[in-house]
Amino acid sequence: MADGVNVPSGMGGLVKFKEEYESKFNLKPTHIVVFVILIVVFRVALGFFIK
Repeated sequence: MADGVNVPSGMGGLVKFKEEYESKFNLKPTHIVVFVILIVVFRVALGFFIK
């Protein structure tokens, strides 16, 4: 055993996390970029129409 390693007796390698996370929303990075561009275009259009 390694010297100087303190591991709590109840948690020595027994904690397991789910590796696959399944979300209700599956968005690709291109969807996010297009959405941000649409928001910017909408904001610029509002600037022209509400003067």
